Parts: sequence; C-alpha cells; structure tokens
Amino acid sequence: MQETGKKQKVYHVFEQVAVRYDRANKRISLGQEVSWKKACIQQVCQHLPTQGRVLDVCCGTGDIALGIAEKRSDCYVWGLDFSPSMLHIARTKDKKKIVTWQQGDATKLPYDNEYFDSAVISFGLRNTTNYQCVLEEMSRVIRPQGMVWCLDSLRPKSAWVCPFYEFYFRYIMPILGGGIHYRKEYQWLWESTQAFLSADALQTLFSHVGLERLEQRSYMFGACILQGGKKI
Repeated sequence: MQETGKKQKVYHVFEQVAVRYDRANKRISLGQEVSWKKACIQQVCQHLPTQGRVLDVCCGTGDIALGIAEKRSDCYVWGLDFSPSMLHIARTKDKKKIVTWQQGDATKLPYDNEYFDSAVISFGLRNTTNYQCVLEEMSRVIRPQGMVWCLDSLRPKSAWVCPFYEFYFRYIMPILGGGIHYRKEYQWLWESTQAFLSADALQTLFSHVGLERLEQRSYMFGACILQGGKKI
C-alpha cells in the first residue's frame, strides 16, 4: 500500500472506531491487552528519572499516557495522535488533566531534539507509513541514555500457533471487535499485522536507528512484543 493510501486508510479506521475502541480491544485480545499495557507502563516508569518527560506517540485513547502519569506523578507526560476522535476520547478520560494532549504526525514530531527522557508507542507503529522514520523521530526527541519503547502486535513464530492465530484474527476478530457495521475497519488489524515486521526485524530496526542495550519481551506465544532500546 502506498504511503498516502495507508495514511488515509488508518485515519478513516480510527475516526470510525474511536468510541468503541477500548471495549473492542479488550474483547479481541481476550482480556490480555490490559496486562500487556501494564507491563509496558511498568517498564517505561522504571527507567524514568525524577521529574522526567515522557512522550506517548500514537497515543490513541490515552491508556499508556494516563497510566504513566498516574504511576509517576512527579513526571510530565505528553500524548500525540493524528486522529481527533481518538484524542477526544483520551481528553475525556483525563479527568485530572495530568497529560498534555496534541494532534500531530508520528513521522514529523513537533518537538525539539532531546526534549524528552523517554518515548513510547503502543499498538501504533504498524499503523504508520514509515516504521524507520517514526523510530528515528522518537530517538531524535529523547536525550542520550533515554529509552524508546514499542508495544505491538505481530505474527507469532510458532508453526503450531500460527494457523490458529491467523484463523482467529482473519475471521473471528473483525466481527468480535467491530460487529456487523464496523467489521471492515477491524479487518485492518489483520492486514496491518500481516504486513508488520517480525520480532527479529523490529529489534534490528531499533539497532539501525541507534538504539542499543535492547530489551525484548514476548506475550501470548509471540503475538505481542514489547521492544525497548536505549539511545547511546
């Protein structure tokens, strides 16, 4: 898919599903999404200095940004997304106004070099038009010794697990997530995951953009990966 076509497709999908997004994600992940996000939040917070700055790229409805802000009340958290509808949900959930929300493009982050101590992207990298560009931008805006984190879905390696995984995500998940009316929008989850990097390729890409001391954790037989890297 061409970059412009993919960008328009993703924008349409998330504008359509924003209201039902959180509930649908819990259903289609069989309840596992909550624990995956908690693990991501824990890792981000563990590596943050006192009064650190954190950027959540492709923040969606804000679960990661809000989780970090609640866990580390001493820190400053920003959430950026290109979908106005998703940001509206995030702002609505942010009752205490503890996160700075901003609309923007993950491939052209509107922040100065080395402004943040950490940057995270959760279930968003595979929806962008240029994975390398996004990671380069995330690396650019964090200080040396800062961490970049990526939590995302991908195809499991196991030859035993893959057939069941593919059947579920291709045929059952779109109905479970989107029902009759929005099944086409949730079909995108299958398509974007199929086109996404393998766990090894994601780790290699982290190294390629200058992120070292890599950490990688796998969940649900490799269907979800948390990849971290330090800017040296």
